Amino acid sequence: MSEPLRISVAPNGARRSKQDHPAIPLTPAELAIEAEQCADAGAVLLHVHVRDSSGKHTLSPDIYRQALDAIQRRVGNRLLLQITTESVGLFDRQTQMDTVLAVRPPAASFAIRELIPDAAAEAQARDFFAAVAAIGTVPQFILYHPDEIDRLRGLQASGVIAFAKPDVLFVLGRYTDNRGANDLAPFLARWGTDPAWTVCAFGAGELAIAAAAIGLGGHIRVGFENNLQRPDGSLLSGNAEQVAAVAALARMVGRTLATA
Repeated sequence: MSEPLRISVAPNGARRSKQDHPAIPLTPAELAIEAEQCADAGAVLLHVHVRDSSGKHTLSPDIYRQALDAIQRRVGNRLLLQITTESVGLFDRQTQMDTVLAVRPPAASFAIRELIPDAAAEAQARDFFAAVAAIGTVPQFILYHPDEIDRLRGLQASGVIAFAKPDVLFVLGRYTDNRGANDLAPFLARWGTDPAWTVCAFGAGELAIAAAAIGLGGHIRVGFENNLQRPDGSLLSGNAEQVAAVAALARMVGRTLATA
């Protein structure tokens, strides 16, 4: 039997606004309400982006703390809270790392291509990830291409990323390039029988990717960061609607849901 399904949700992302969807949560209070709805629907992890007073993506430790506190007051320990270190072309590597060490979040996601772009960045990354382990933050490594699996393994072998069974997220597509379930295959061919993996996908094919992940024993991340639409192209009412749809698919095939 597959292990219990972990449904993660990325409710806003760094780029979308109320013009894209009026229900996208941007403030700490809105994120807290959305978190509770997603937890009720079956989510186990919340991938958190925060915005500044103008609605722009930020890595401000203070704003992160406000958001995490608001969410935790609403949901308690029902969700694992994961902050992003995504730069969106605005923040350098040092700021990304400093944010995590200042916030000390329960979990954080890291794009290898951003934090360790070349060999010259490896020594600093080794020290940083040792500090991440020391403060107890659970890391997730974001992989945008199957070739990055080889890079991750090389960094593990050299001790830069000293996590024996790293949690990974396979990203299918981009904002202007939606992908289908077949695009998951190259990642899995390279990943093999290694530890558990999660996948997210851009566009209205998100639910089809979820179905594939459920059947193949993986885990799924959904949410407005990557997709605003139902399979028929109509707008989702909110993040919790897609979480509930994934949970229903899992129940249909007898796969249980993970809890925090």
